[in-house]
Amino acid sequence: MRALAVAIIALLSVQAPLRSDYPAEIQKHRDERVAELIAPNGWLAVAGLFWLREGMNTAGSDPDKTIRLPARVPKTLGAFELKQGTVTFTADAGVRLTAGGKPVNQFTFEPAKGEESAIAIAGLTLFVIKRGDRYGVRLLDPESEQRRRFNGLRYFPVQRAYRVRAAFTPYSKPKQVPVPNVLGMTVPMESPGYVTFTMNGRSYRLEPVYESDKREDLFFIFKDQTSGKETYGAGRFLHTPLPKNGSVDLDFNKAYNPPCAFTAFATCPLPTKQNQLPIAIRAGELNYHQ
Repeated sequence: MRALAVAIIALLSVQAPLRSDYPAEIQKHRDERVAELIAPNGWLAVAGLFWLREGMNTAGSDPDKTIRLPARVPKTLGAFELKQGTVTFTADAGVRLTAGGKPVNQFTFEPAKGEESAIAIAGLTLFVIKRGDRYGVRLLDPESEQRRRFNGLRYFPVQRAYRVRAAFTPYSKPKQVPVPNVLGMTVPMESPGYVTFTMNGRSYRLEPVYESDKREDLFFIFKDQTSGKETYGAGRFLHTPLPKNGSVDLDFNKAYNPPCAFTAFATCPLPTKQNQLPIAIRAGELNYHQ
């Protein structure tokens, strides 16, 4: 029976067919990736993350502020108050800032909305994120040094062998997977099943999760033998379409670095033990160097 199962996996996990427009598809993927990174609100613009303590958290460019902002911000901006899971910002007298393009003196954040629930001043955007039971203020600065110094991405050569058709095995019901992150937390993420694929004659398994409640695609957080050498040490990400007819097209030529490769102010998920592959996947995005 085991031999039969291996044979079935081998049949399902083959090289996915490449269309004649595949080079253009890869170039489009890379262009969109760069555009996302260098956008005024992209990861290269993330210039700060300030974890809030219960009560008042002062903000401004003065060195004595709990949340110290760039020099173009008033020395005393106001304060973020965290009170039983609610974060409200109150501006100091004379400070002019906006929310949704309209002047405000006080603003209560909705962390689930991210950047859509934010305040802005002097070209900076400030919004609140929640990780576990922690709340933090994330700063977007289009003038950040990381964004100004961006010098492009590097890739392994595109190789047909790294685009494979994997067999998808669904769970009887979605499974909650404890996914670690760089903060030392473990966050439950939903997985619909696992994929099995062959490479160089050996069988491997990866367990994807849904990145959002929309469940629009499969999100793979994986590590391989290139991690910490040619590629980012903490691993890489890969998105694929949802399973179709019991299979998933895994295109490692589209594997990319997590936000943590570009900013110290991201809270990236890390690969689970089962997603650490004992093989070198020399495809996709190489480690980033400025």
